[in-house]
Amino acid sequence: MGGFPILSAMTFLPLAGALIIMVVRAATAGSRDETQAGSEGRTALMAGLIISGATFLVSLAAFAYYNPAEPGYQLVEQYRWYQNISYKMGVDGLSITLILLTTFLTPICLLASWNSINKRVTEYVVAFLVLETFMIGVFTALDLVLFYIFFEAGLIPMFLIIGIWGGPDKIYAAFKFFLYTLIGSLFMLVAVVYMYQAAGSSDFEVLESYEFARNAQTWLWLAFMASFAVKLPMWPVHTWLPDAHVQAPTAGSVVLAGVLLKMGGYGFLRFSLPMFPDASHLFQPVMFALAVVAIVYTSLVAWRQTDMKKLIAYSSVAHMGFVTLGVFSFNEAGVQGAIFQMLSHGIISGALFLIVGVVYDRMHTREISAYGGLVHRMPIYATLFMLFTMANVGLPGTSGFIGEILTMVGGFQASTWAAFGAALGVIFSAVYMLTLYRRTVFGQITNPKLNAIKDMNLIELICIVPLALLTILFGVAPNLIFNITEGSALRVLNLMAGG
Repeated sequence: MGGFPILSAMTFLPLAGALIIMVVRAATAGSRDETQAGSEGRTALMAGLIISGATFLVSLAAFAYYNPAEPGYQLVEQYRWYQNISYKMGVDGLSITLILLTTFLTPICLLASWNSINKRVTEYVVAFLVLETFMIGVFTALDLVLFYIFFEAGLIPMFLIIGIWGGPDKIYAAFKFFLYTLIGSLFMLVAVVYMYQAAGSSDFEVLESYEFARNAQTWLWLAFMASFAVKLPMWPVHTWLPDAHVQAPTAGSVVLAGVLLKMGGYGFLRFSLPMFPDASHLFQPVMFALAVVAIVYTSLVAWRQTDMKKLIAYSSVAHMGFVTLGVFSFNEAGVQGAIFQMLSHGIISGALFLIVGVVYDRMHTREISAYGGLVHRMPIYATLFMLFTMANVGLPGTSGFIGEILTMVGGFQASTWAAFGAALGVIFSAVYMLTLYRRTVFGQITNPKLNAIKDMNLIELICIVPLALLTILFGVAPNLIFNITEGSALRVLNLMAGG
């Protein structure tokens, strides 16, 4: 890259764009009439799309310079802050794929908000761009203090997105989301301070090579787990997620499920396994048990939901349970499957929330009983809904199958009972997803209001069709992902083994 700080440019481009939008708005605030004020939101959304689209292009450029054959950190930028705390950024196969997912979903989220967000649109766009900077920063940071800053800062814009543009109980859901994640992260902050004092540095590479005492590892692992378990989310600290999803606007649910949940799995792979290997082995049975409970229990809860969004929210908890299973299998199949599952779930769950948003924008209800017979009025919608339903079930040929089968293969190598429990979750997911699809799409139209409902428009298709194509592409050609992540997965396992 010739010394050009491409990771910093990619990380802070959305933040710079948000600042420009705010400055322009402040400069023109006194001269706007009502007509101009009404068009301001559309202008801000267009600016947000341009900025987030440019960020995606920069991320593609960074990916073009990334060499999958090298398992270590690449495109490293480092500037000293204070003593042994530095501004250090870099990427490996794990982080570059999650960065691409983040920069790909953000413009889709903004475009999906074109017709559904009508109040304080400029502030909405600014919140999303600021959130994008913090999400990218989590995946590019190679210093523990820098990581923590990005990790915690992301709470603020997401809190605002839920609390301002959410549903009737948005304040309750926003505070529940904020408090759950903040309290969990306070334990991690204590661990960050201890690690810096013990190792004399907050650099990831230094911490990976530093051998913490066995007793210290146990407490450090628990402290990090308190934060990552909430983010993932794991049972029983998952209860904030359904409320947050139901109350958040459609785009908020997409970014929450698509990116923010992945920070938990990323944290386990980046910190818990390589830095605290003894403690990770010690708690492996516990993590398997929690994963199986999450998969089975939340699948059963999803089956009994009457709200489409809440059903998909519980489904997300179940599918992230496969990530936990794969991560703590401590073998290549499990870790590779966990990484793939995070990417696949980000695409599929994001698409399912967009699918729900399509009919919600028309009918202003997410109750399953309000629908039925949509195939007669919305054939394109029914087709895309079927694709993502099958992908969420894990149908071969879709990306959902690859992630689930690999995590179960990895889990089976480590624990047969854990793999058996996960397999039950696959069966249950077919039950609740096919039930949802049958009740909303098939049958006769019984709600008279559905007789006037229209099929998907161009904006909705532009948002959802790319996700459908990726779902199929990664389902039939998973090596497109595995070739990128293999080196990083093996590196994590080597660090666990003391290599």
